[in-house]
Amino acid sequence: MSEKRDYYEVLGVDKSASTEDIKKAYRKKAMQYHPDKNPGDKEAEQKFKEANEAYEVLSDSEKKGIYDQYGHAGMDGMAGGGGYSGGGGFGGFEDIFSDIFGAFGGGGGFSGFGGSSRGRRRSNRGSDMKISINLTFKEAVFGTEKKIKIKRKETCEHCGGSGAQAGSETKTCDKCGGSGQVVSRQQTPFGTVQQVHTCDKCGGEGTIIEKPCTYCNGSGLELKERTISIKIPAGVDDESVLPLRGEGNAGPNNGPKGDLYVYISVEEDELFKREGDDVHYELPLTFVQAALGDNLVVPTLDGKIKLKIPEGTQNGKVFRLKNKGIPNVNGRGRGDLFILINIEVPKKLNREQRKALEEFAKLTGDDAHPVGKHFWNRFSK
Repeated sequence: MSEKRDYYEVLGVDKSASTEDIKKAYRKKAMQYHPDKNPGDKEAEQKFKEANEAYEVLSDSEKKGIYDQYGHAGMDGMAGGGGYSGGGGFGGFEDIFSDIFGAFGGGGGFSGFGGSSRGRRRSNRGSDMKISINLTFKEAVFGTEKKIKIKRKETCEHCGGSGAQAGSETKTCDKCGGSGQVVSRQQTPFGTVQQVHTCDKCGGEGTIIEKPCTYCNGSGLELKERTISIKIPAGVDDESVLPLRGEGNAGPNNGPKGDLYVYISVEEDELFKREGDDVHYELPLTFVQAALGDNLVVPTLDGKIKLKIPEGTQNGKVFRLKNKGIPNVNGRGRGDLFILINIEVPKKLNREQRKALEEFAKLTGDDAHPVGKHFWNRFSK
């Protein structure tokens, strides 16, 4: 009787599992017991090998059918005739092992599994930059233009970005052959492990400069201070980020420039409070203004306007002025202005003021305060 464990048990699936389920189960086991994750662990190596063997059989419909009918004895009968090879040559595994090596950060494949290690040159796009600017409340509301100084990497004027002195040449790196990457291989019990690294001799460029430019030290880039103009659109808010494409650092080998990200801070206003595209403020009124009504000149974002206060205006009343708020930064109209009435009660009264209010109270009586009268009537019952 075979001492091998059941292949379904090895992968943790049942006989009704789909091809995709079997593949997922194998990937999980392979990543768990891979030798690179378990260096020197013989038990993990054995389980890794066991999972490989199980997957090779169960992922092949013909072999799976024979195994389901005859078990391990059927597989033993296939030895030498297309059965499990027991070591390298796991055809059709490259997609799984590319996933595994991606997880390990190796970037390569198993050469024994037919994987490839075609290297990629590093990107020559310039890096992005970040700056912060402060705006007043009204600059953010209506937009503005700011001129700021920045220091960024630009293409060296002396070598034209080549990094080489005038008249000198570059040569192909003899270590990587111009690919910018080198391949390392390691023999394991399950095949050859192949990994790709950036060439340490040319730094991934694939070429070597014989006589570096003395101004940029061969980088092809030099630091420059520039004054740039930034147009701030109307309606930006605190913590908004404005991207300026192509205003970042230049890339090596005349690569494209990165972007400049402008982080905006907006100062608070003493009067107006912002909520999205709407603005709010409190308008103080005296008791007399609220009771008798008034015509007041009040501030808005666009200047002063006249506001009619109706007779009998109550504390907490809100006046809404449509389209008097903040312009939407995406051009979708304007918000509204909300004016909250705050009736101020005098804290101290002189003799004449007190006498006048007492006389007023006698004249008005309870009839002038129907809400209060209703409350006290209910409370006394």
